[in-house]
Amino acid sequence: SGAPLTKKEKDLQMLLACSTHLGSKNVDYQMAPYVWKRRSDGIHVLNLGDTLEKINLAARIIVAIENPADVVVVSARTYGQRPILKFSQHTGATSIAGRFTPGAFTNHIQRSFKEPRLLIVADPRVDNQAVLEASYANIPVIAFCDSDSPLRFVDVGIPGNNKGKHSIALLFWMLAREVLTMRGTVNDASPWTEMVDLFFHRDPEELEKAEEEAAEAEADAGYTRNDYAETAGDWNAVPLTTEDWSEAAPASALDWSAAQPTPAAAGWDTAAEPAGFQQPPAAGGWDGAR
Repeated sequence: SGAPLTKKEKDLQMLLACSTHLGSKNVDYQMAPYVWKRRSDGIHVLNLGDTLEKINLAARIIVAIENPADVVVVSARTYGQRPILKFSQHTGATSIAGRFTPGAFTNHIQRSFKEPRLLIVADPRVDNQAVLEASYANIPVIAFCDSDSPLRFVDVGIPGNNKGKHSIALLFWMLAREVLTMRGTVNDASPWTEMVDLFFHRDPEELEKAEEEAAEAEADAGYTRNDYAETAGDWNAVPLTTEDWSEAAPASALDWSAAQPTPAAAGWDTAAEPAGFQQPPAAGGWDGAR
C-alpha cells in the first residue's frame, strides 16, 4: 500500500537497518525476557518493541531531572564516544568519553569528582566501574544492554546491540530525540533535523583516506581546490592587469653592462677647492718622524 509510514514504523526500519536487533551468541539470564528468538547461527534476536518502550521510559526519567548537567553519560568503548558527545551537546548532559577515572563518584578529593543525579552508560560490562560507583552513591543507572550484558545495579536496561558502530549511535540519537520532544524543544512546528549520521563514529584514518581520494579525483579532472578559489571571485582582491608580461622588454632597459652616464660637472666630487686651501702633507707614520 502507498500509505505513509508512521513514526514507529520508521523507527523500526532504522533499527533494523543498523542491526540493533542482533545480539550476541550468549545470553544473560536477566536479559532472556528481551530476547525474541535465536537464529540458526546462534545469534540471539532482541525484541525491538521493548527497545522503543524502554527508550521512551528512559527519556521520561531524564526529563524529570531539573538540571540537565546532573545527567552524566559514560562510554569507554570507542564507538560510543562520539554518540555520547553529540547526545550531551543536544540535551545539556555531562559526558565522560574514554577511560572512567575510578573514584569520580566517591572520592571527594579528586578534581574530577561529580555528584550526578542520573547515570547513562553505553555498555554496563565495559563501564562496570562507573556502574559500581553509582551503586555506592545511590545513583540510578540507565544502560544500553546487549543480550549478554549484566544487569546488576542497572535500573533501566534498554535492549539493543551496543557493540555496533551504527547501532549504538542510533540508540543515542533516538534517546536524544525523545528527550527533546518531551521538553518541547522538538515538535511538529520545529521537527528534529539532526541527522543520525552525525552520531556515527568516524575513524581518522578513514577521513584522511577519503580526503586523499577526493584530492586525486580533482587532480585527474584537471583542476584543484585553488582553481575554485581563483574563479570564485574575491571582491576584496586587487584586480589583475591585462598586460602581457611574457613580451620581451626593450634591450636598453635590460642591458645593465652599458656604460653609465658621467656625472654632471657641477657634482659635489668635481667642485673647485675654496681659495686659500692648502693640501696637507702626506703622513710619514710614527716611525718616520725625526
